[in-house]
Amino acid sequence: MVNPIDPTATGFLLAENRNMPMHVGGLQLFEKPEGAGRGYVREMYEQMRDVEEIAPLFLQHPHRSLRTAGQLVWQPDEQFDIEHHVRHSALPKPGRVRELFELCSRLHSTRLAWERPLWEATIIEGLRDGRVAMYTKTHHALVDGVSAMRLLASVLSTDPDERDMPAPWAKRPGAPRPVQHDPPADVSLADVSAQTVRTALAIASEAAGMPGALVRTLNRSVRNETSALSLYAPRTILNQNITGSRRFAAQDWPIERLRAVGRASGTTINDVVLAMVSGAIRAYLLELDALPETTLVSMVPVGLKAKESHLASSDGGNAVGSVMVQLGTHLSDPADRLAAIHRSMSDGKQGLSAMTPTQVLAMSALGQAPAILAPVLRMQGIVRPPYNLIVSNVPGPRTTHYWNGARLVGTYPLSIPINGMALNITCTSYDGKMCFGLTGCRRTVPRLQLMLGHLDAELTALERAAGV
Repeated sequence: MVNPIDPTATGFLLAENRNMPMHVGGLQLFEKPEGAGRGYVREMYEQMRDVEEIAPLFLQHPHRSLRTAGQLVWQPDEQFDIEHHVRHSALPKPGRVRELFELCSRLHSTRLAWERPLWEATIIEGLRDGRVAMYTKTHHALVDGVSAMRLLASVLSTDPDERDMPAPWAKRPGAPRPVQHDPPADVSLADVSAQTVRTALAIASEAAGMPGALVRTLNRSVRNETSALSLYAPRTILNQNITGSRRFAAQDWPIERLRAVGRASGTTINDVVLAMVSGAIRAYLLELDALPETTLVSMVPVGLKAKESHLASSDGGNAVGSVMVQLGTHLSDPADRLAAIHRSMSDGKQGLSAMTPTQVLAMSALGQAPAILAPVLRMQGIVRPPYNLIVSNVPGPRTTHYWNGARLVGTYPLSIPINGMALNITCTSYDGKMCFGLTGCRRTVPRLQLMLGHLDAELTALERAAGV
């Protein structure tokens, strides 16, 4: 049975190329349960591999042909091989976090083949401190960051003694058993196109108020105010064509430190995250003698309410709009940068609040169009970039979680640099920590790991400025 692919997912699939794989990833770190033997990691891998039934989300792959009129559809994989998708690996000695990041960087650099379901997972042993790592990657056409976190949380437990937790890709017990179909020999174009027309009509009716929203957004952009569009981002070394090779770095900080800065300054935790990034980027570019005189602009994804958008859920999907936030990197004082970010973010949210979820999606797509069209039209370096980097913050579990007795001690996102936007910073909260994942083009963003030190120094500077 085939199903049409929604426009957002289609966009992620069609935008992909060798230099720009469009999958999101995650790195989870687990502590072995007490009494675990030498073969524990192998047993963990086999538990992940030997599932009775795979969830439908993890069995579908994109397909198009004459019979679908060239339209992309989801089609079940009739030759599914779990050992292609779930793998067991080990780090070389000395087994430091550095070796783990290097492995994740390589795994994150390779594209997922359309001929198979668009996901992979690797269970990793060999860390010298005894922890076990799991790296996963899933195409953005299947999940966004919120959906990925929900999928992870759905197979974790707060009970360290629970031992019947399934793999993330396993079909949940008690869920309706899918009807088995023969290969769709008699599927008609009418069946596919009718569903597409219904989707298009729904979007058209939702977007009826688009012209007014567009005018308001353009007015804000022309005045250099925060909105879904940006007309004033400067050119930086981050805004070049990229290669497919990736570099990944990650670290976490106690959320209470960020919350204390927010309380003292009247700002939000997300504002503090953006201020940490602003100060770190400023220091990083100053070291390279590459800091522009005007502020950098970050694209910040904004999650839409799932009950309104019907897009984000544990079954996958995407429900993301965006605002273009001025990071204040031209300001030397950390308190001034935080205040500027707070104003910019508040203005952006206020602008989006007047739109329906569908209008937000459409406006956000319009705001990102220059980032995609400039490289395609070979206008890189001629037109200004719409924004300089991507910074997102995805909420995760607030308490300690376990997978069959193994304690989850860290979860770090890997995301998608795109052509002209060589750096993506994604954060997720977990168990009192804010976990930063930095994903950059290996060639375009040199010495990415230095950003971790700059982030740490900026949080200390913000604490000092806020008097905490």
